[in-house]
Amino acid sequence: MLFTKWGKEVDKNNPLPEYPRPQFVRDSFINLNGVWDFTFSNSEIIPEKDSYKEKICVPFSPESPLSLVNRQRCSEDKYLFYRRCFELPNGFNRGRVFVNFGAVDQIAHVYVNGRFVGEHHGGYTAFSFEITDCVNDGENEIVVKAQDYTEDNGYSRGKQKTKRGGIWYTAQSGIWQTVWIESTPKEYLKSVRITPDYDGEKVHFEYNGTDNVEVLIYDGEELIADTTDHTVMIPDFKSWSPESPFLYKVTFKACGEKIKSYFGMRKFSLGIDSNGVKRLFLNNKPYFHNGLLDQGYYPDGLLTPPSNEAMKFDVEYVKSAGFNMLRKHIKVEPLLWYHYCDVNGILVWQDMINGGGNYGAEISILPFIGITLDDTDYKTFKRTDKKARELYYQEMDEIVDELYNSPCVAIWVLFNEGWGQFDSQQAYNMMKKLDSTRIIDTASGWHDLGKSDVISKHIYFTPIKVKSGERAYVLSEFGGLGLKIKNHTFNNKMFGYKVFFSKESLTKAYSRLYKKTIIPQIKDGLSATVYTQLTDVEDELNGLLTYDREVEKIDINRIRSINERMKLYD
Repeated sequence: MLFTKWGKEVDKNNPLPEYPRPQFVRDSFINLNGVWDFTFSNSEIIPEKDSYKEKICVPFSPESPLSLVNRQRCSEDKYLFYRRCFELPNGFNRGRVFVNFGAVDQIAHVYVNGRFVGEHHGGYTAFSFEITDCVNDGENEIVVKAQDYTEDNGYSRGKQKTKRGGIWYTAQSGIWQTVWIESTPKEYLKSVRITPDYDGEKVHFEYNGTDNVEVLIYDGEELIADTTDHTVMIPDFKSWSPESPFLYKVTFKACGEKIKSYFGMRKFSLGIDSNGVKRLFLNNKPYFHNGLLDQGYYPDGLLTPPSNEAMKFDVEYVKSAGFNMLRKHIKVEPLLWYHYCDVNGILVWQDMINGGGNYGAEISILPFIGITLDDTDYKTFKRTDKKARELYYQEMDEIVDELYNSPCVAIWVLFNEGWGQFDSQQAYNMMKKLDSTRIIDTASGWHDLGKSDVISKHIYFTPIKVKSGERAYVLSEFGGLGLKIKNHTFNNKMFGYKVFFSKESLTKAYSRLYKKTIIPQIKDGLSATVYTQLTDVEDELNGLLTYDREVEKIDINRIRSINERMKLYD
C-alpha cells in the first residue's frame, strides 16, 4: 500500500482542519472532519445508533486507505450512512446556522436531529443546507445517507470506474471534501460575484442576499477604497499574472458581520498577434499557456488530498519548475487548491465532469481517421438519460458559481475526448451566458463541431503539426512519457503512451520532444501546451513525479531550462 508523506501524518481526529473557503471567509466555523460512525446498508432507512458497525475518518471516502474503512465501493443497491454528534459553542448561533459539504459522491441526503434538511445530486460540487430550526444548545446529531452508482446511472463520475485500470481509476463514494458548520445573521450576505474590468480600471461586485454592503479594498495593508458602490474604480491598478500574481484584499461589511475575500485584476481574451496569428491573450497581450495535466489523485486519499500541505506542494512544485498553468482534469478541487494557484500565479483550465453511459470504442477511434460524430445523437455518445443531461448543466452552473471569484481560472473545458459529450454547441452558449469573462474549450481532443474559442488537440501517437487558423490552436494533451520507479508505484502494472526504463532516457526524450517539436511551432501558431502529466496515477506511470510525490523523474533544473524558452514575445 502506497502512502504520501502527508498521509502518514494524518491526525484522524482532525484531518484537513483549515478553513475551506478562502475566497469568502466568515468568522464562524466548526469543522466536522474527523471520526464518524459509519455503516453500509441495503435499506434506505436510517440505522439505529447501535447499528453503525464501523468508524470512518471524514472526509476520506471508504475506499481510500486514509478512511480507516479501506474497502471496495459498495454495490449500487447499498447505502452509505454517516453519523456524528456536535455541539454549538455559546454565542455561535447569530440567527441562522448552516451545514456545508465540499462534495459528496454522488447523491446525499442529510438529517439533523432526525429531521430531513435536504438532498443534493452530483458528486463534485459544494452544497449547503440551513439547519437553524433543527439544532439546539446541547448535543446535536447529523446523519448523511449517500448513494453512488459510478457509471451505472449516467451521473458525472470523472475518471472513476468500477473496474479500474489503464486511464481509469479506483471508484470512490460518499463524503470526500470537508464538512463544516457556519452561522450568519438572520439577514445576511449569501455570496458575492467579483468581476474585474481590466480595460475600465474598475472592479464590479454583485451581491446576493442583501445590497446593503460596505466594501473595503486593500493594496497590501493600505486601504484604497471604502464605499457602498457596486462598481469601484482602481486607477493605476496592479495586474495579476503568473509573473506577478498580485491580489487585492477585500472586506465586506454587511448585516453586522465582516467577510473577507480577494480579487486579481486580469483579463482573459483572444486576439491577433503582430504576425497575424490568433492567440490566447492575458491582460491584452499574447500569452503562452505552458502547463501540465493534473488529475488530483493521491494513493492514500484518492480524490481527497491527504492534507492542505499536499495541495500546496503540487502547486508550488509546478511553479518552481517554470510552468504557468495546470489543466485540472475532470475534477473539482477543494477551494484551497485554487487559492494556492491564485497566490502562486498558476493559470487553471477547469474541466467539467464527464458522465453518461459506458463509452463505445467509436467515440475514441473514429477521430483518428478523421470522422467527427454529431453529439446531438445521444445514443452514440451514451447520453440517453435526460435527468443525467440536466444534471450536467446544473453542475456546470454550480462549478462556475463556486470558482468564478478565483482569478486563476482562465479556461472552461466542457467535454473531453467525447466522453459523455452532448449538445456541445448548446453547452458553449450556456457557458458563455454563465461566464463571458473566460475562454471556452468546448471539445478537448476531438468531436469539435465548430462552437469553441480554441482548436483543441490531443496528440500522443501521430506527428504534432500546428495549423493556425481562425481560432487559437492549443495542444491540450500530449506527451505521456512513462517510467516506472520501484517502490513508488500503486501496483505492478504500467501504462504510458511511450515507455522508458531509465531517468536518462526519459529526460532525453522529454527534452527532444520540447526542443525539436514544441518550441519551434510556437511561432507557427501554437498557443498552449498541456503535457501529460504532473504525477503518476495508479496504472499511469507518465508523471513528472511519482504517485506519492517522492521522486522527480526528470531533474527540475532541466525542466525549468526548457520552460524558460516556452514564451511568446510580441
